Amino acid sequence: MKKTIHSLCIALLAATLLMSCGSKSPLGDKVKEPFSGNKYESSGRYFRAKGKGDSSDENIAKNKADLQAKKELAQQVETRMRVVTDQYLHENATASGSEINDKFQSLIREVTNTTIADLRKIGEEKYYEPTAKVYTVFIAYEIHKRDMYRFMKRQAKLDAKLNEAERKAIEEIIDEELKEVEALGEGE
Repeated sequence: MKKTIHSLCIALLAATLLMSCGSKSPLGDKVKEPFSGNKYESSGRYFRAKGKGDSSDENIAKNKADLQAKKELAQQVETRMRVVTDQYLHENATASGSEINDKFQSLIREVTNTTIADLRKIGEEKYYEPTAKVYTVFIAYEIHKRDMYRFMKRQAKLDAKLNEAERKAIEEIIDEELKEVEALGEGE
């Protein structure tokens, strides 16, 4: 009797496994989009982002993808610099910390809103679905962190709204990031 129940359980388990192999996931089919994988993700040396745009007009689809990728890059730069600024201000306990933070964040927004330094397109793919008459465009960009930080440092030096103490603090923050990036470059 025990052997029969045991055999029945094994058969039931095997049947369940075989049936589930042929069935679809309750979430749907997995989709692999262009520019996925480590090569297209941010790293210690690069900020990377990708965008996707759909439209019945090819140029609009491309512009949507372009805008999405650039927006993602700007968010990455701003987020990273906010973290670094907070760490710097915490470690150095500067009396005018909030002023430095506000002015540095303003500088970061200004840089990312106007020019993202050394932006390079690392991929673009375009698809057309004739039945729906829709173009889908994928674009991937990268920015070398070293070049971005150097650009930010130049902008800080030119910013007339900064006093000397604020400029010095901002340059120290950027120099620390540059050291990290350049140390990564030596290891490769």
